Amino acid sequence: MRAAYFTDYQGPIEVQNVADPTPQNGGVVIKVEATGLCRSDWHGWMGHDSDVQVPHVPGHEFAGTIVAVGKDIKRWQEGDRVTVPFVSGCGHCPECHSGNHQVCDHQFQPGFTGWGSFAEYVAIDYADTNLVRLPDEMDFATAASLGCRFATSFRGVIDQGKVSAGQIVAVHGAGGVGLSAIMIAAAAGAYVIAVDIDDAKLDFAKEIGANAVLNARAIDDIPAAIKDITRGGAHVSVDALGSAVTCFNSVASLRKRGKHIQIGLMTGDHAHAKVPMDRVVAHELEILGSHGMQAFRYDAMLDMILSGKLAPQKLIADRVTLAEGATALMNMDSFSSTGVTVIDRF
Repeated sequence: MRAAYFTDYQGPIEVQNVADPTPQNGGVVIKVEATGLCRSDWHGWMGHDSDVQVPHVPGHEFAGTIVAVGKDIKRWQEGDRVTVPFVSGCGHCPECHSGNHQVCDHQFQPGFTGWGSFAEYVAIDYADTNLVRLPDEMDFATAASLGCRFATSFRGVIDQGKVSAGQIVAVHGAGGVGLSAIMIAAAAGAYVIAVDIDDAKLDFAKEIGANAVLNARAIDDIPAAIKDITRGGAHVSVDALGSAVTCFNSVASLRKRGKHIQIGLMTGDHAHAKVPMDRVVAHELEILGSHGMQAFRYDAMLDMILSGKLAPQKLIADRVTLAEGATALMNMDSFSSTGVTVIDRF
């Protein structure tokens, strides 16, 4: 099969012919019809993620068709249209038994713990636990865009943040994660404030549901600006980027008893960012993470998509070839794109 492949961290990603995968007894092989480019893939290529071992094929947001099944598979067959959460649970550990597959003790992550979806085919383990059946009316590119950013944002906003109508939500960073969070919070009936350093991204944020936007290049004190707009601060604030600045600003933007949701990955020099813990204590703030979403929770998200309350297809900015996607991944730290890039030609 053709796959985008690298042998060294931060080295060239090249499209090469590699061996086709075969399914484990409890796994399947999926023909990849579309796969998204995510900043998490960039972190893996940079060497920030210890799970990524070279040589490696990145890619963890994808959708496609099952072409082979292991002998122990009970729920799936060849020809099924599916997607999969980027964090896949084993189905047997205490976390999985409690329904929290997204923090499974033995989790499998395509594109991180194993080769991913920047390829014609990808093998997925624990398939009976983790695969999600796609509605017939959903195209593969839209389905692929759900796998990490949109699903993680859905869980962050809806399950962790418990955002409801009338609340104020601040979203720091208007990349793929942030735009997803903005759309989802707006669909839940919240007043949404988008923060970024790019006016084009902020303009797009307004198109998909943001009520107010703040450019952090032009405003010195983002928490103060949010508190001024909201007369007290946000009920829920999301760090959708993952940096020391956005994390601090998110926590500092909250009103009393507010919730900070960390979705953006904190890596490298940002892994142990400063948090205003004095304010966390005095204002009884909550700090929560969001790490993927369980396969069984996809139904709630898909129902909102099919009803028209959510439109993730609007977030797809570019559709590219596998070779173009490999180049785009290496340049992902430039923050140049608005929306999600999807590979749909292999």
